[in-house]
Amino acid sequence: MADKITYYAIVDDLSSREQPAGVLRRIYFEAVWERTAILVSAERGDLDNEFIEITEDEANQIVARIRADVTGASST
Repeated sequence: MADKITYYAIVDDLSSREQPAGVLRRIYFEAVWERTAILVSAERGDLDNEFIEITEDEANQIVARIRADVTGASST
């Protein structure tokens, strides 16, 4: 089981905090996390995407919205 999970909204030039391009989650196991290339790049100065820490509930809402957009289904 994960020790900690941190969620981030992925924001780029075509998206916003309110309508992010995606969600990233960083999972920590015993204070170690698996590298995620896109987040590591941002931490090293790549400014193509902004990562805004969000709550699990916010992450779930964003994923539901994106899934509904892709499938054409209702997100409620």
